[in-house]
Amino acid sequence: MKKEYNISAASDPSGFVLLSDFAPHIIQEIRYYSTYNFIGERIDGYEEPCALLTAEAARALKSASNGLAVQGYRLKVFDAYRPACAVRHFVLWGIEDQDIRMKQYFYPDLEKQELFAKGYIAKQSSHSRGSAIDVTLLDMRTGKELDMGSPFDLFSEVSHPGYRGVTNEQYANRMTLQKAMVRAGFEPLECEWWHFRLKDEPYPDTYFEFPVSSAYLRK
Repeated sequence: MKKEYNISAASDPSGFVLLSDFAPHIIQEIRYYSTYNFIGERIDGYEEPCALLTAEAARALKSASNGLAVQGYRLKVFDAYRPACAVRHFVLWGIEDQDIRMKQYFYPDLEKQELFAKGYIAKQSSHSRGSAIDVTLLDMRTGKELDMGSPFDLFSEVSHPGYRGVTNEQYANRMTLQKAMVRAGFEPLECEWWHFRLKDEPYPDTYFEFPVSSAYLRK
């Protein structure tokens, strides 16, 4: 049975784990800690380049990773838990900020305001509930990312998982990732091949506020 949480739960990280402790074989490249993201600066709330997840989501992700390893692949994480303050950073940037320095890399064919209307940026994110994850695959033989037909966070129709304008190999790579994640209990997002949410997420109504920080998690 799912627990019920009030607003004070938003600052409670007790149901979360540090992914590197739980599944150290999963690679991490936390983009919103860096400046290489669609805004072009470190995002509010990212105090450390580490992935945090609810224990349930981490367990499911580890299961997906183990299954993919048999096929010769490793998971790579771009984002996991995202504090609600980071989402507010996105929203304020989209509404008020005139800066479009990263447009050519992440949304070349769209205006900033369209990113919300088309579902690429949400005013409330499932990431803030702690059970959503952005991932891709690496080939264990080469150590290189599989070609998915578009890079992470390219806000475009090309990034829709079912988009058939990519090559057969690129589409097959997307489906390899999607099948493994769905088998482990995640649901895909129709406009981003990299985004998955745990179907039976433990905190469906709580948007957490605590920072992305291993030190905070261990307090």
